[in-house]
Amino acid sequence: MFKVHNLSKSYGLNSVFKKITFSLNKGERAALVGPNGCGKSTLMRIIAGLETPDSGHVARTPSDLRIGFLRQGINFDEGETLGEYLNRFSSNLEQSLGSLKSVCEALVENPQDHALIGRYDATLRALERAQEMEGTRVDILTGFQLIDIPQETSISKLSGGQKVRLALAGVLLNAPEVLLLDEPTNHLDITMRDWLRDWILSYTGGILLVSHDRSFLDAVIHKVVAFSPMGEGVVEYPGNYTDYLDAREAAFEAAMNAYVDQQDEIKRLKKSARTVRDTAKPHKGGKADGKNTDGFSVGHFQNRALETVRRAKNIEKRVAFLEGEGALDKPTHAWEMRMKFSGIPESGQIVLQTDRLSIGYNGQPLLPPISQTVTQGQRVALVGPNGIGKTTFFKTLLGETPTIGGSFYFGHSILPGYLSQEQEILDPSQTVLAVIQNHSDLHDHTEARSFLHRFLFKGDEVFQTVDTLSYGQRSRLMLALLVVHHVNFLLLDEPLNHLDLASQEAFESALSAFEGTILAIAHDRYFVDRFAQVVWHFSQDGVKTELSDEFVAEIMGD
Repeated sequence: MFKVHNLSKSYGLNSVFKKITFSLNKGERAALVGPNGCGKSTLMRIIAGLETPDSGHVARTPSDLRIGFLRQGINFDEGETLGEYLNRFSSNLEQSLGSLKSVCEALVENPQDHALIGRYDATLRALERAQEMEGTRVDILTGFQLIDIPQETSISKLSGGQKVRLALAGVLLNAPEVLLLDEPTNHLDITMRDWLRDWILSYTGGILLVSHDRSFLDAVIHKVVAFSPMGEGVVEYPGNYTDYLDAREAAFEAAMNAYVDQQDEIKRLKKSARTVRDTAKPHKGGKADGKNTDGFSVGHFQNRALETVRRAKNIEKRVAFLEGEGALDKPTHAWEMRMKFSGIPESGQIVLQTDRLSIGYNGQPLLPPISQTVTQGQRVALVGPNGIGKTTFFKTLLGETPTIGGSFYFGHSILPGYLSQEQEILDPSQTVLAVIQNHSDLHDHTEARSFLHRFLFKGDEVFQTVDTLSYGQRSRLMLALLVVHHVNFLLLDEPLNHLDLASQEAFESALSAFEGTILAIAHDRYFVDRFAQVVWHFSQDGVKTELSDEFVAEIMGD
């Protein structure tokens, strides 16, 4: 369907990627994998024809291949309604039939007109797409639970998950032959992720996607296209994401074994060369000493010494080759984020108490009143459908949204820290360095840059403004802010969104060692299963509590 050949891209002096080559066939589902900022989204924009590479090209088959592109951070027109947005994409069956009628009438008058014949072929294809979509339009809107939302609803009123579903529905309504999906599961609740998974599995076209949901990747992909940690080229791995991890680890171990073997060989050869040279040295009173033997023997043993020296030089040449042109690089894992919470102040045993707390907008509650208690050190996951009120609950606790009824209070010495899914708390005009220095006591440039280095901001990247960062880089910057604020109560709204998988693992490790209390809105099953002691299920019936088996055992003292 398309082949990417030797693509390279830079922005000014900043090289994004080099020499990218791979292909996607019909029916193939591939995942782009690599660290945040390596160029995955940029590569997708080039394939979609929205950007041009510095070198290389994308060959599409056919040349008019219909590509549907779901971007990260979808931007809707201000004031746009749901219906207006969908009308951008929906194929109009009546319009296509009218166009076909007009072209046919024109062809009756000019049957040999090549331009009209071309228009006729294009109109037939448009009509075919419209007929195909007429039957699937309702299915798509129903599947994404958009069918019952009034068409005049302003998009600004939708939840983050509803916005993603709307954007994806628009892409699908164009009947694309290839889909480019950049973080399609971000903000989607578990039910919607399951629906999207099943839809993707039934899709007959090609799909190239970026996702940091491990379970989702394992379920849908045929292969992984992995960016090199060195920023040049990609490597293709057959199978799902787990297969890729196994293959990558096996390749790493093989490369490390080869490197260790070569280092051992170099040591052995150097020792051998020293031993051979020692053998060639003349010794006082030895057989090559003229005082102890005749001239013939002196010459004979001196010749043998020269031969021994030549052997030593050959060994040393081999060593020079192994340390130079033939040297194997020591393999290293990809550069990973190093995140650690420190200086966490102690808090009281009761962290949060809600008493028939009613949340919503304009006096309309989103769900029945909430009565819950959070105690020190608990890890609580908030799950439930998009739009049910999970983010609104956080905003109510932070004072951004007024309560409708009931009450809540924080316990003694509670310092909450908020990670927003929308990333709106970052000033787009500030540099990475300025953001950290303005929100911490890291006023020394060297100290601040050293701290940011732990969050993978290297070199001049600290001088980039927020609006030039990838969404993954912005997520890492927000995590850095959480660390420098020394909070003891984390409110995390879909914290894994945009983070590459290596950064997710580092983040999860930091959460495990965090000595405070955590509430996290999450739709990633893998994360919820590993993280949560308590799960709050949000629904139209209210909030129901589920305890993990491990937490129950801990309470019971088993």
